[in-house]
Amino acid sequence: MSIRHGLLALLERGQMYGYQLRAAFEESTGSTWPLNIGQVYTTLARLERDGLVRSLPESEAGQRPYTITDAGRADLALWFATPISRTDRPRDELAIKLALALTTPGVDVRAVVQNQRTATMRTLQELTRLKYASDRPEDLPWRLVLDAMVFQAEAEIRWLDHCETSLVRYRPAPEPGGRAAAQPTEARWDGEEARR
Repeated sequence: MSIRHGLLALLERGQMYGYQLRAAFEESTGSTWPLNIGQVYTTLARLERDGLVRSLPESEAGQRPYTITDAGRADLALWFATPISRTDRPRDELAIKLALALTTPGVDVRAVVQNQRTATMRTLQELTRLKYASDRPEDLPWRLVLDAMVFQAEAEIRWLDHCETSLVRYRPAPEPGGRAAAQPTEARWDGEEARR
C-alpha cells in the first residue's frame, strides 16, 4: 500500500493535519492497515519536500494542517490511472519461507504448511465476520478492502493445498528413525535427481 498516495487521496478531500489523516486512512481501510503517526508525519515531510503538499500555518491548538498542491493532484491522478504491477508488490514472505524450509536441514516443512494453513483459516474466518458486521453504504470502502483480504486468504489456502500435494509427491515423510523413505525418481523441489 502506498501511504504516500493514500495521504494525497485524503488531502484531495480537503486540508487535514496528521492525526486527522491517520484517522481518515484507518476509517477508509477499516483499520486493516493501521498507520503509525510517525509514518504519517514522515510521509508528509517527504510530500512537502517534493512539492506535492503544502503545510499551512499552525492553528491556535498547535496543529499544522496540510493541503494538496497541483503537482500532488497530478501525481495522484497518475497513480489512480496506472495499474499496479506484480513486480511493484512486496516480496511474498510465505513463499520465501517455504522455499527456504525445503532446503534447511531439520525443518518439518509439512508442519510449516499446516501451521500457516491454520493461521490463515483463522484470519479468513475473522475477515468474513467483519465483512458481514455492517451493511451501511458508507462502509463500502473498507468492505472492499476486506473483500481483497478475503480473496488473498482464500488464494493462500489454495496455494498451501498445492504445496502440500507437491510435498507428498516429491518429498516423502521421514520415517520414525529420522530418515526419509526412498525418493521418487522424478525431480524433487530442490532440483536434485533422487538417489537410491
